[in-house]
Amino acid sequence: MISLREPSVSARLGEAYYDACVQELNALKPGNVHRYAPGHGMTLDDFVKSAEASKGPVSDLGLGLGERIYRGVAATREVVGCNTNLGILLMCAPLIQAVLAIGVRGSLRQRLLQSFHLTGSTDTSWLFKAISLAEPGGLGESPRYDVRGSSHAPLMEVMSYAYRWDRIAALYVSGYADLFDYAKPLFVGLQNKWGDANGWAVSALYLRLLHRHPDTHISRKHGVDRAHGVSAVVADLADRLAASDDPEQYQEPLLELDHEFKKEGINPGTTADITVAVLLLIRLEKILSEFEPKTGFPRTPGYRQRSAGGPNIDRQ
Repeated sequence: MISLREPSVSARLGEAYYDACVQELNALKPGNVHRYAPGHGMTLDDFVKSAEASKGPVSDLGLGLGERIYRGVAATREVVGCNTNLGILLMCAPLIQAVLAIGVRGSLRQRLLQSFHLTGSTDTSWLFKAISLAEPGGLGESPRYDVRGSSHAPLMEVMSYAYRWDRIAALYVSGYADLFDYAKPLFVGLQNKWGDANGWAVSALYLRLLHRHPDTHISRKHGVDRAHGVSAVVADLADRLAASDDPEQYQEPLLELDHEFKKEGINPGTTADITVAVLLLIRLEKILSEFEPKTGFPRTPGYRQRSAGGPNIDRQ
């Protein structure tokens, strides 16, 4: 019998996470690090090393959500010495937790909501340790919570407090509604139209997300007005790219915008983190689809029901 909590499944989740990180890096994303250009003192190699280092902790069978995030950050710091992926881990760890959590069932979306409800103050403590270790600019100070101290508040209480100004917190509170209802269908449609070549579907998704919600990493570093201004700047380009039958023609305009953003120190990092999560979400739904919703038995060609002896799993 194969279950979702076997090491082989954990390894697949780690690879799915790594592949989502690399897929996002291969796309041209103005203001962010990608294969076309480094940025903000970080390189493509920094992010690839970070994904490789953190894929084990983020998919570890024995960790809760908060510790999953912390261990991923700690492993990353050992190889790159800077904060490359706190936001990625904040967005991706809950999706993997939803697959691995004991006592949750249903679709990935249903499992995610259930696993959020299972979090508590221990997860908050681990999360605060992760944020303190990553040292992200402008994050960690609020009138009620300070990540440099300890907290007995449940994780979702903290996220409910922060959701008005932090996009990732808002997504936690909503159960990633925007990812399931908007981002995933958008990306799948673009991918069906263009295929996977050169990451144009990822670029278009990133721009649409940046236009749809001002980036809170920009807000923390440059102010809310600047974040809204960046969203307005990309609006027309986001629409034209998504509607195009030939996305290659937008490479030069995107590179020009990338140069302008980086010259001004503008990094839509939260939007890039959310983009990775969308790519992971799609991969995890595919993995879950191989398993029967209630039994945990894989829905594969080797699965068959014996008339008297119960389920039989043929391992190829």
